[in-house]
Amino acid sequence: MQVNIPLLAKICEVPGTSGFENEVRKIVYEELKSEDLTIETDNLGNVYAIKKGKDSSKRVMIGAHMDEIGFIVKYIDDNGFIRFHTLGGFDPKTLTAQRVIVHGKKDLLGVMSSKPIHIMTPEERNKVAQISDYFIDLGMPADEVKALVQVGDPITRERTLVEMGNCVNCKSIDNRVAVYILIETLKALKDCPYDVYGVFTVQEEVGIRGANVAAHNINPTFGFGLDTTIAYDLPGARPEEQITKLGEGVAIKIMDASTICDYRMVRFQKQIAEEFQIKWQSELLPMGGTDTAGIQRMGKTGAIAGAISVPTRHLHQVIEMAHKEDIANSILLLKHCCENLDRINLEF
Repeated sequence: MQVNIPLLAKICEVPGTSGFENEVRKIVYEELKSEDLTIETDNLGNVYAIKKGKDSSKRVMIGAHMDEIGFIVKYIDDNGFIRFHTLGGFDPKTLTAQRVIVHGKKDLLGVMSSKPIHIMTPEERNKVAQISDYFIDLGMPADEVKALVQVGDPITRERTLVEMGNCVNCKSIDNRVAVYILIETLKALKDCPYDVYGVFTVQEEVGIRGANVAAHNINPTFGFGLDTTIAYDLPGARPEEQITKLGEGVAIKIMDASTICDYRMVRFQKQIAEEFQIKWQSELLPMGGTDTAGIQRMGKTGAIAGAISVPTRHLHQVIEMAHKEDIANSILLLKHCCENLDRINLEF
Protein backbone atom coordinates (compact mmCIF):
# COMPACT_ATOMS: atom_id res chain seq x y z
CA MET A 1 0.00 0.00 0.00
CA GLN A 2 1.34 3.42 -1.01
CA VAL A 3 0.92 6.47 1.20
CA ASN A 4 -0.85 9.33 -0.59
CA ILE A 5 1.79 11.95 0.12
CA PRO A 6 -0.08 14.95 -1.39
CA LEU A 7 -3.15 14.20 0.77
CA LEU A 8 -1.06 13.61 3.89
CA ALA A 9 0.81 16.89 3.28
CA LYS A 10 -2.46 18.78 2.81
CA ILE A 11 -3.81 17.43 6.11
CA CYS A 12 -0.60 18.07 8.07
CA GLU A 13 0.09 21.56 6.74
CA VAL A 14 -3.36 23.05 7.31
CA PRO A 15 -3.65 25.04 10.59
CA GLY A 16 -5.89 23.76 13.35
CA THR A 17 -4.85 24.02 16.97
CA SER A 18 -7.15 22.98 19.82
CA GLY A 19 -10.51 24.71 19.58
CA PHE A 20 -9.74 25.99 16.06
CA GLU A 21 -10.00 22.81 13.95
CA ASN A 22 -12.27 24.17 11.22
CA GLU A 23 -9.78 23.96 8.33
CA VAL A 24 -9.16 20.29 9.13
CA ARG A 25 -12.91 19.65 9.24
CA LYS A 26 -13.21 21.07 5.73
CA ILE A 27 -10.68 18.53 4.41
CA VAL A 28 -12.47 15.65 6.15
CA TYR A 29 -15.79 16.70 4.59
CA GLU A 30 -14.23 17.08 1.16
CA GLU A 31 -12.46 13.71 1.24
CA LEU A 32 -15.43 11.70 2.53
CA LYS A 33 -18.46 13.42 1.01
CA SER A 34 -18.62 11.03 -1.97
CA GLU A 35 -18.20 7.87 0.12
CA ASP A 36 -21.03 5.64 1.32
CA LEU A 37 -21.05 7.25 4.74
CA THR A 38 -23.35 9.33 6.91
CA ILE A 39 -21.47 12.44 8.05
CA GLU A 40 -22.55 14.43 11.10
CA THR A 41 -21.06 17.10 13.34
CA ASP A 42 -21.85 17.70 17.01
CA ASN A 43 -21.95 21.00 18.91
CA LEU A 44 -18.33 20.68 20.01
CA GLY A 45 -17.07 20.22 16.44
CA ASN A 46 -16.40 16.47 16.32
CA VAL A 47 -17.03 14.97 12.88
CA TYR A 48 -18.74 11.55 12.75
CA ALA A 49 -18.33 9.48 9.57
CA ILE A 50 -20.66 6.50 10.00
CA LYS A 51 -20.51 3.29 7.96
CA LYS A 52 -23.40 0.92 8.53
CA GLY A 53 -22.62 -2.70 9.34
CA LYS A 54 -24.62 -5.90 9.33
CA ASP A 55 -25.54 -5.58 13.02
CA SER A 56 -26.48 -2.13 14.29
CA SER A 57 -26.92 -3.33 17.88
CA LYS A 58 -23.15 -2.96 18.37
CA ARG A 59 -21.11 0.15 17.58
CA VAL A 60 -17.40 0.60 16.90
CA MET A 61 -15.87 4.01 17.63
CA ILE A 62 -12.54 5.03 16.11
CA GLY A 63 -11.11 8.32 17.37
CA ALA A 64 -8.50 10.42 15.53
CA HIS A 65 -8.02 13.95 16.84
CA MET A 66 -7.83 16.86 14.41
CA ASP A 67 -6.12 19.39 16.65
CA GLU A 68 -2.40 20.11 16.75
CA ILE A 69 -0.37 21.62 19.55
CA GLY A 70 -0.20 25.38 19.14
CA PHE A 71 -0.53 28.70 20.90
CA ILE A 72 -3.03 31.48 21.55
CA VAL A 73 -2.38 35.22 21.78
CA LYS A 74 -2.64 36.49 25.37
CA TYR A 75 -0.97 39.93 25.22
CA ILE A 76 0.42 42.44 22.71
CA ASP A 77 2.91 44.89 24.19
CA ASP A 78 3.48 48.53 23.23
CA ASN A 79 6.22 47.53 20.77
CA GLY A 80 4.04 45.00 18.96
CA PHE A 81 5.60 41.85 20.45
CA ILE A 82 3.17 39.04 21.22
CA ARG A 83 3.06 36.98 24.40
CA PHE A 84 1.20 33.70 24.13
CA HIS A 85 -0.26 30.77 26.02
CA THR A 86 0.32 27.19 24.88
CA LEU A 87 -2.47 24.93 23.61
CA GLY A 88 -1.02 21.50 24.34
CA GLY A 89 2.42 20.51 25.59
CA PHE A 90 5.62 21.85 24.00
CA ASP A 91 9.30 21.17 24.52
CA PRO A 92 10.39 24.81 25.01
CA LYS A 93 13.98 24.34 23.85
CA THR A 94 12.76 23.52 20.33
CA LEU A 95 11.05 26.90 19.84
CA THR A 96 14.12 29.11 19.46
CA ALA A 97 14.04 31.11 16.20
CA GLN A 98 11.20 29.02 14.74
CA ARG A 99 8.65 30.54 12.38
CA VAL A 100 4.98 30.57 13.34
CA ILE A 101 1.76 31.83 11.78
CA VAL A 102 -0.50 34.15 13.76
CA HIS A 103 -4.06 33.72 12.49
CA GLY A 104 -5.46 37.20 12.99
CA LYS A 105 -7.60 39.16 10.53
CA LYS A 106 -5.14 37.70 8.05
CA ASP A 107 -2.34 35.18 8.46
CA LEU A 108 0.91 36.77 9.60
CA LEU A 109 4.34 35.16 9.68
CA GLY A 110 6.22 35.59 12.91
CA VAL A 111 9.31 34.25 14.62
CA MET A 112 9.75 32.91 18.14
CA SER A 113 12.32 35.09 19.84
CA SER A 114 14.02 35.36 23.21
CA LYS A 115 16.96 37.12 24.83
CA PRO A 116 20.09 36.88 22.62
CA ILE A 117 22.78 34.55 23.95
CA HIS A 118 25.38 37.32 23.58
CA ILE A 119 23.87 39.30 26.46
CA MET A 120 22.84 36.42 28.70
CA THR A 121 24.50 35.99 32.08
CA PRO A 122 26.27 32.65 32.70
CA GLU A 123 23.33 31.65 34.89
CA GLU A 124 20.84 32.44 32.10
CA ARG A 125 22.87 30.45 29.57
CA ASN A 126 22.76 27.37 31.78
CA LYS A 127 19.06 27.68 32.63
CA VAL A 128 16.57 25.32 31.02
CA ALA A 129 14.42 27.27 28.56
CA GLN A 130 10.88 28.12 29.69
CA ILE A 131 7.83 28.98 27.57
CA SER A 132 7.69 32.34 29.35
CA ASP A 133 11.13 33.22 27.93
CA TYR A 134 9.69 33.50 24.42
CA PHE A 135 7.71 36.11 22.54
CA ILE A 136 6.65 36.42 18.89
CA ASP A 137 8.16 39.06 16.60
CA LEU A 138 6.05 39.92 13.55
CA GLY A 139 8.52 42.49 12.23
CA MET A 140 5.77 45.12 12.27
CA PRO A 141 5.11 48.29 14.30
CA ALA A 142 2.73 47.99 17.22
CA ASP A 143 -0.14 49.87 15.60
CA GLU A 144 -0.16 47.52 12.60
CA VAL A 145 0.03 44.44 14.83
CA LYS A 146 -2.84 45.62 17.00
CA ALA A 147 -4.95 46.40 13.94
CA LEU A 148 -4.63 42.80 12.71
CA VAL A 149 -4.20 40.68 15.87
CA GLN A 150 -6.20 40.44 19.06
CA VAL A 151 -6.12 38.43 22.24
CA GLY A 152 -7.54 34.99 21.56
CA ASP A 153 -6.20 34.56 18.03
CA PRO A 154 -4.65 31.11 17.43
CA ILE A 155 -1.01 30.56 16.44
CA THR A 156 0.40 27.52 14.63
CA ARG A 157 3.84 26.33 13.52
CA GLU A 158 5.02 27.13 10.00
CA ARG A 159 6.31 23.93 8.38
CA THR A 160 5.71 22.04 5.13
CA LEU A 161 5.87 18.27 4.70
CA VAL A 162 9.04 16.80 3.24
CA GLU A 163 10.08 13.21 2.57
CA MET A 164 13.31 12.04 4.19
CA GLY A 165 14.34 8.60 3.03
CA ASN A 166 11.40 6.32 3.88
CA CYS A 167 9.96 8.87 6.30
CA VAL A 168 7.76 11.95 6.25
CA ASN A 169 8.67 15.02 8.29
CA CYS A 170 6.31 17.89 9.09
CA LYS A 171 4.58 19.84 11.81
CA SER A 172 1.45 18.18 13.20
CA ILE A 173 2.25 14.57 12.33
CA ASP A 174 0.62 14.28 15.77
CA ASN A 175 -2.13 13.72 14.98
CA ARG A 176 -2.83 14.54 11.35
CA VAL A 177 -1.24 11.26 10.32
CA ALA A 178 -4.12 9.57 12.19
CA VAL A 179 -6.66 11.82 10.44
CA TYR A 180 -5.13 10.62 7.16
CA ILE A 181 -5.20 6.97 8.29
CA LEU A 182 -8.85 7.18 9.34
CA ILE A 183 -9.87 8.83 6.05
CA GLU A 184 -8.08 6.15 4.02
CA THR A 185 -9.50 3.35 6.18
CA LEU A 186 -13.07 4.59 5.82
CA LYS A 187 -12.61 4.71 2.05
CA ALA A 188 -11.24 1.14 2.03
CA LEU A 189 -13.72 -0.54 4.39
CA LYS A 190 -15.88 -3.23 2.82
CA ASP A 191 -18.42 -5.32 4.72
CA CYS A 192 -18.28 -4.67 8.46
CA PRO A 193 -20.08 -6.77 11.05
CA TYR A 194 -21.02 -3.72 13.16
CA ASP A 195 -21.69 -0.01 12.62
CA VAL A 196 -18.41 1.88 12.45
CA TYR A 197 -18.22 5.46 13.74
CA GLY A 198 -15.06 7.14 12.49
CA VAL A 199 -14.80 10.21 14.70
CA PHE A 200 -12.47 13.09 13.91
CA THR A 201 -12.25 14.59 17.37
CA VAL A 202 -11.42 18.06 18.72
CA GLN A 203 -9.37 19.32 21.64
CA GLU A 204 -7.46 16.13 22.44
CA GLU A 205 -4.25 18.01 23.14
CA VAL A 206 -5.88 19.93 25.99
CA GLY A 207 -7.64 17.03 27.69
CA ILE A 208 -9.34 14.48 25.39
CA ARG A 209 -12.43 16.71 25.40
CA GLY A 210 -13.89 15.84 22.01
CA ALA A 211 -13.53 12.09 22.45
CA ASN A 212 -15.28 12.25 25.81
CA VAL A 213 -18.32 13.90 24.25
CA ALA A 214 -18.33 11.60 21.23
CA ALA A 215 -18.10 8.42 23.29
CA HIS A 216 -20.93 9.60 25.52
CA ASN A 217 -22.99 10.24 22.39
CA ILE A 218 -22.19 6.94 20.64
CA ASN A 219 -21.93 4.59 23.65
CA PRO A 220 -19.59 2.26 21.71
CA THR A 221 -19.31 -1.47 22.31
CA PHE A 222 -15.82 -1.56 20.81
CA GLY A 223 -13.28 1.19 20.33
CA PHE A 224 -9.96 2.11 18.80
CA GLY A 225 -7.87 5.16 19.58
CA LEU A 226 -5.74 6.25 16.64
CA ASP A 227 -2.73 8.40 17.45
CA THR A 228 1.02 8.78 17.37
CA THR A 229 3.41 7.42 19.99
CA ILE A 230 7.02 7.98 20.96
CA ALA A 231 9.78 6.44 18.87
CA TYR A 232 12.87 7.09 20.97
CA ASP A 233 15.13 5.00 18.75
CA LEU A 234 17.80 7.69 18.88
CA PRO A 235 21.45 7.92 19.98
CA GLY A 236 21.79 7.52 23.74
CA ALA A 237 18.44 5.78 24.23
CA ARG A 238 18.52 2.66 26.35
CA PRO A 239 16.45 -0.25 24.96
CA GLU A 240 13.87 0.01 27.74
CA GLU A 241 13.34 3.72 26.99
CA GLN A 242 12.60 3.42 23.28
CA ILE A 243 8.83 2.65 23.46
CA THR A 244 8.74 2.00 19.66
CA LYS A 245 11.06 2.16 16.65
CA LEU A 246 10.47 3.71 13.24
CA GLY A 247 9.95 1.18 10.48
CA GLU A 248 9.33 -1.74 12.85
CA GLY A 249 5.59 -1.75 12.22
CA VAL A 250 2.33 -0.34 13.49
CA ALA A 251 2.24 -0.20 17.28
CA ILE A 252 -0.41 -2.05 19.27
CA LYS A 253 -0.87 -0.19 22.54
CA ILE A 254 -0.75 -2.14 25.77
CA MET A 255 -1.15 0.88 28.02
CA ASP A 256 -0.31 4.53 28.57
CA ALA A 257 -0.80 6.88 31.52
CA SER A 258 -4.53 7.26 30.79
CA THR A 259 -5.55 3.79 29.58
CA ILE A 260 -4.90 0.13 30.19
CA CYS A 261 -6.14 -1.33 26.92
CA ASP A 262 -8.59 -4.22 27.18
CA TYR A 263 -6.46 -7.36 26.86
CA ARG A 264 -9.18 -8.99 24.77
CA MET A 265 -8.79 -6.21 22.19
CA VAL A 266 -5.00 -6.36 22.38
CA ARG A 267 -5.11 -10.12 21.82
CA PHE A 268 -7.47 -9.64 18.86
CA GLN A 269 -5.29 -6.95 17.26
CA LYS A 270 -2.22 -9.17 17.48
CA GLN A 271 -4.17 -12.07 16.00
CA ILE A 272 -5.34 -9.96 13.04
CA ALA A 273 -1.84 -8.55 12.47
CA GLU A 274 -0.37 -12.06 12.33
CA GLU A 275 -3.17 -13.43 10.16
CA PHE A 276 -2.85 -10.68 7.53
CA GLN A 277 0.97 -10.51 7.79
CA ILE A 278 1.01 -6.93 9.03
CA LYS A 279 4.27 -5.85 10.66
CA TRP A 280 3.62 -4.75 14.24
CA GLN A 281 5.27 -3.94 17.55
CA SER A 282 4.05 -3.50 21.10
CA GLU A 283 3.69 -0.10 22.76
CA LEU A 284 3.84 0.49 26.50
CA LEU A 285 3.95 4.24 27.13
CA PRO A 286 4.58 5.32 30.75
CA MET A 287 3.41 8.92 30.23
CA GLY A 288 0.81 10.65 28.07
CA GLY A 289 -2.62 9.63 26.88
CA THR A 290 -4.88 9.55 23.85
CA ASP A 291 -8.55 9.56 22.85
CA THR A 292 -8.55 5.87 23.79
CA ALA A 293 -9.26 6.90 27.38
CA GLY A 294 -12.47 8.71 26.44
CA ILE A 295 -13.55 5.96 24.06
CA GLN A 296 -13.01 3.29 26.68
CA ARG A 297 -14.71 4.98 29.63
CA MET A 298 -17.13 7.73 28.63
CA GLY A 299 -19.87 5.62 27.08
CA LYS A 300 -22.68 4.49 29.33
CA THR A 301 -21.47 0.90 29.57
CA GLY A 302 -17.77 1.26 28.72
CA ALA A 303 -16.09 -0.05 25.60
CA ILE A 304 -13.81 -2.96 24.83
CA ALA A 305 -11.07 -0.65 23.60
CA GLY A 306 -7.56 -0.67 22.30
CA ALA A 307 -5.36 1.63 20.26
CA ILE A 308 -3.38 1.69 17.06
CA SER A 309 -0.34 3.94 17.28
CA VAL A 310 2.06 5.37 14.70
CA PRO A 311 5.68 5.43 15.94
CA THR A 312 6.89 9.04 15.69
CA ARG A 313 10.20 10.73 16.40
CA HIS A 314 10.51 14.27 17.82
CA LEU A 315 6.96 14.33 19.24
CA HIS A 316 5.62 17.67 20.47
CA GLN A 317 8.50 19.52 18.87
CA VAL A 318 8.40 21.88 15.91
CA ILE A 319 8.71 19.03 13.41
CA GLU A 320 7.86 15.34 13.78
CA MET A 321 8.76 12.26 11.76
CA ALA A 322 6.98 8.99 10.89
CA HIS A 323 7.83 6.05 8.63
CA LYS A 324 5.72 5.51 5.52
CA GLU A 325 5.54 1.73 6.01
CA ASP A 326 4.27 2.16 9.58
CA ILE A 327 1.55 4.50 8.28
CA ALA A 328 0.50 2.01 5.60
CA ASN A 329 0.47 -0.85 8.12
CA SER A 330 -1.74 1.20 10.45
CA ILE A 331 -4.37 1.49 7.71
CA LEU A 332 -4.23 -2.25 7.03
CA LEU A 333 -4.52 -3.22 10.70
CA LEU A 334 -7.44 -0.85 11.36
CA LYS A 335 -9.28 -1.99 8.24
CA HIS A 336 -8.93 -5.71 8.95
CA CYS A 337 -9.82 -5.27 12.62
CA CYS A 338 -13.06 -3.44 11.74
CA GLU A 339 -14.01 -6.01 9.11
CA ASN A 340 -13.39 -9.00 11.42
CA LEU A 341 -14.48 -7.67 14.79
CA ASP A 342 -17.22 -10.28 15.13
CA ARG A 343 -14.42 -12.81 15.60
CA ILE A 344 -13.06 -11.22 18.78
CA ASN A 345 -12.87 -13.55 21.76
CA LEU A 346 -14.77 -11.78 24.54
CA GLU A 347 -13.99 -14.27 27.29
CA PHE A 348 -12.31 -12.76 30.32
